[in-house]
Formats: sequence, C-alpha cells, structure tokens
Amino acid sequence: MTESLDGERMACWRAYIEASQRLFTQLEDDLRADSELSFADYHVLVLLSEAPGQRLRMGELAGRLVFSPSRLTYQISSMQKRGLVAREACPADRRGSEAVLTAAGLLALREAAPHHLRSARTHLMDDLDDAEIACLNRVFERLGRRLRADRDGSSTLSE
Repeated sequence: MTESLDGERMACWRAYIEASQRLFTQLEDDLRADSELSFADYHVLVLLSEAPGQRLRMGELAGRLVFSPSRLTYQISSMQKRGLVAREACPADRRGSEAVLTAAGLLALREAAPHHLRSARTHLMDDLDDAEIACLNRVFERLGRRLRADRDGSSTLSE
C-alpha cells in the first residue's frame, strides 16, 4: 500500500516539476519577446516593488529567490548596468548592501507585467494536459490539507 502511494506521489511530483519547467521556459521566452527583461529580472523587480521603501538587503533578497548568492550578485550587477536597480550600503549593516528599485526598473516592471500575466494565464490554460492538471490538483489539495492542519495545530497550541 505504501509503495503504491509513494510511487503515485513520486509520479505526481515528477509531473509537477516537468510541467513547471516547461511553463517557466515558455514564460521566459514570452517575457523576453515582449520586453527586455528575463524572468529572473522580472522576479527581482517584483520583490523590490513589494518591499518597504522598494529596497531589500541582499541576504533577504537571496532568501526569497532560488538563486545561489553568486548568481544573485551577477544578476544584480547586470540589472544595475541597465539602470533597473541600484546597489547601496545598508544602514542597518555596515558590511552589507541593499538592492534598490530605480524609476527605470519600476517602469520596466509596469510595462512587462501585463505581458507576463497574460502569458502565464495562456500557458496555464493551454499547455497543461488533463493528467498534469489532475496531478497539480492533487499536489495542491495535499498541500492545502497540510497547511490547514499546521495552522489548526498552531492555533490550538496558542490558546
């Protein structure tokens, strides 16, 4: 019983990863076709736009992205050369630095966002087959049950 459940779970996660990789590639291609931003650029700009003062310490930014620290340094340097972000000393940490969204970066984000959202909707609706949709539904149902159980467990402990 457990073996078949584990096998189903592995197949489900494999399908999820494959679908995610395919969608990411399609979103990256669409975003580059409509703007000068890569998907990584777009993600950094979104995080900075949502941060207080539109700035984040590099460590905090790295924690929210899937990049390695060296990849993030390269990404920020590349974006800085194009005027999308600035890098400033962090007042809270003399040794650290912060990435700061520039006016040009905010403008690039505003111009790219509608294209990206339309592209994401299109690919989610058109490029997943029924098996992948069923798989994703199972993954998110399990995740939802786990999150509800964790939330209920923590609220019981705090009462």
